[in-house]
Amino acid sequence: MAEILKGKRVALLVADGFEQVELTEPKAALEQAGAQADIVSPADGQVKGWQHTDWGDTFDVDVPLESASESDFDALVLPGGVMNPDQLRRNERALAFVKAFFDHDKPVAAICHGGWTLIDAGVVEGRRLTSYPSIQTDLKNAGAKWVDEEVVVDNGLVTSRNPNDLPAFNAKLIEEVAEGRH
Repeated sequence: MAEILKGKRVALLVADGFEQVELTEPKAALEQAGAQADIVSPADGQVKGWQHTDWGDTFDVDVPLESASESDFDALVLPGGVMNPDQLRRNERALAFVKAFFDHDKPVAAICHGGWTLIDAGVVEGRRLTSYPSIQTDLKNAGAKWVDEEVVVDNGLVTSRNPNDLPAFNAKLIEEVAEGRH
């Protein structure tokens, strides 16, 4: 398993307030499978996580969003948290970055509230997916087919509901990145 993603590079797009475990666990799983997993952010230099009800740790940004290009990556991960996707969905550069992965049929994985960013990037219509239950109406209103399942895969888009789903989310993320373009 250690080499299944050798040579692959994955962007983890976050702003301050991302649910920390939804970044750290997928990042660790990707790296364990051999991928390079880079934190991409509009934040300057560092970005701060959120741990359930309080601020978490600070992480170095590997690639500033302003200089990030979808063409440099094989896949994209969108951690949740409430503050993080709420900031990203108002950032035109972030939305263009996300949409480019869909335009080039590259795997994208979103967990929890990460679906908010997908809505504003205009990529959920007609797709079957899941999310944290409180945003299901937003996703349905954007044309998504929302279901309450641990992990859902729709043509390279991997979605899960919350941190409890991370083992299944990470397994499907690795599988989709290994498969490549869809």
